[in-house]
Amino acid sequence: MAKSVKLEYKGRPLRRKDNLIYYGSMTDKYIIMLQILETKKVKDMDVASKVSVQLQLTDPEIKSRDRVVKKSEKDSLYAAMDVASVWLERALKQ
Repeated sequence: MAKSVKLEYKGRPLRRKDNLIYYGSMTDKYIIMLQILETKKVKDMDVASKVSVQLQLTDPEIKSRDRVVKKSEKDSLYAAMDVASVWLERALKQ
């Protein structure tokens, strides 16, 4: 039986589905959604070159378009994760 791998960044869970990456826990008030919008080839690997970052409320009672609290676009996954971790940390401290 294959082992389940749990990915984390700065102590918070990461989940990936195609070009979407969710950062944080759905049991918290906020979560980050990262969407890879564009990629470029570096040698033989696809690397994110445009990433949308959204801080969202996790409340299922709120319409999906009204859940977005903050949004931005970054030119690399590293820059997007950097912003995401700061946004999520600050939002969860409130």
